[in-house]
Amino acid sequence: MADKRDYYDVLGVDKSADEASIKKAYRSLAKKYHPDMNPGDAEAEKKFKEVNEAYAILSDPQKKQQYDQFGHAAFEQGGPGAGGGFGGFDFGGFGGFGDIFGDIFGGGNSSARRNAPMRGDDVGASVTITFEEAAFGVKKEITYNRIQRCSDCGGSGAEKGTKPETCSACGGSGQRRVVQRMMGMQFQSTTTCDACRGTGKFIKTPCSNCRGTGFVKVSKKLEVSIPAGIDDGERIALRGQGCDGRNGGPAGDLVITVRVKQHSVFERDRYNIYCEVPITVAEATLGAEITVPTLEGNIQYTIPEGTQPGTQFTIRQKGIPSVNNSNRRGDLVFTVNVEIPKGLSEKQKDHMRAFAESCGENNYGKKTGFFKKLFDKK
Repeated sequence: MADKRDYYDVLGVDKSADEASIKKAYRSLAKKYHPDMNPGDAEAEKKFKEVNEAYAILSDPQKKQQYDQFGHAAFEQGGPGAGGGFGGFDFGGFGGFGDIFGDIFGGGNSSARRNAPMRGDDVGASVTITFEEAAFGVKKEITYNRIQRCSDCGGSGAEKGTKPETCSACGGSGQRRVVQRMMGMQFQSTTTCDACRGTGKFIKTPCSNCRGTGFVKVSKKLEVSIPAGIDDGERIALRGQGCDGRNGGPAGDLVITVRVKQHSVFERDRYNIYCEVPITVAEATLGAEITVPTLEGNIQYTIPEGTQPGTQFTIRQKGIPSVNNSNRRGDLVFTVNVEIPKGLSEKQKDHMRAFAESCGENNYGKKTGFFKKLFDKK
């Protein structure tokens, strides 16, 4: 036994390593050197045997204690740990290998996962509303499809008056054990039962309504309250209104995407709204009380004399309500656009010329300042 490597060195762990660390190291090395991963590689096959031999000792508390005390001598012929089989011990009865190799190479406790409670799928839907409905909230009826438990069989999948039977192939466990021999060693692994596909049950007479699946597709109508202040593209999640869960799991959610139509006058930026208001030259010059649109209707607003084109005015609390606090609202910001009259009569043109001559250059500060800057540069 002098040429044997220390089992701890083989697995790359310290002597103080716990059971989980030893198992983790073994899993990694067993997968690395497994013959299926290294076909025709004699060195990998040798290391695979070495790794399995080391794990068979260190994973067994009693054998580990004997190894820590006596080393490899514990498993020599006549030693305290000696027995039958490869290297002084028998791999055939070592159940841990089956569980580990099932995890590594696709087995594992899949039936347990299959029969565990599973949350239902979420369902997506969309609704289109107007700009005003988005601002102040609205109720809308939504129609969508969902998967729900069959009402005829209660989700069992069996015809009325019958019930699923225990699978005779696996005894209701949903699993079956497979014993394989590899390089003189015997391994046990657990796989999903083919007869019941891991459910542990067999339906002799399937439900005619759901064809044995236990679930059916239905169309559902639901009235949804859309909150004030919601914006285009935002979503509303209604808990538990999606597809029913399996094995007693909770239902999924209904996720509604809100689409907001564009407004003919207003544009939105978060909770503020914007628009342009046309005014006449006289109104801009003399000042005036003008009509300004809001979401609740038109209001009167006084602009000062000498208002320039492009001037913005803000009306507080006339924008969109906050979706989280209906007492808070954004503002309405409107820009005045001075409209120049067209199609003047000769008499109107004469009046305009007389008006322009009477103003001269003194009443146009921007124009005078512009040319002053231009000439000052020369």
